[in-house]
Amino acid sequence: MMDRKLAYVAGPYRASTPHDIVENIRKAESVAIKYWRKGYAVICPHKNTALLDGILPDDVWLEGSCALLARCDVCVMMQGWEQSEGARGEESMARDLKMEIIYDDGQNA
Repeated sequence: MMDRKLAYVAGPYRASTPHDIVENIRKAESVAIKYWRKGYAVICPHKNTALLDGILPDDVWLEGSCALLARCDVCVMMQGWEQSEGARGEESMARDLKMEIIYDDGQNA
C-alpha cells in the first residue's frame, strides 16, 4: 500500500448567494481533484459539509474542519484564500502546527 500524505484544502466557502457558495465548492473540488492526481489523499471540507448551512451553527462546521486539519500532513491554500476569514484561520493553524503549506497557483495539474 502506498503511503500518501493527507492534504487539506482551505479556501473560501461562504458567499453572498447560494450560487456563489456552490461556485466556491466547485473550485475547492477542482483543487481536491488536482491533489488526488498528484498522489495525496485529500480532505475537502467544502464537500464534506456542502450546503449544510443553517442546520447547525457555523461554529460546529468550523470546529469540525479544524479537527480534520489537525490530522493532516499538508494544508493546500486555494487561490483567494486571503479573502476568507475561515481560510486565514486555517492557514494560521497550519503554521502553528508547523504543517507543510502549499499555496496553490490555480493552474490545472
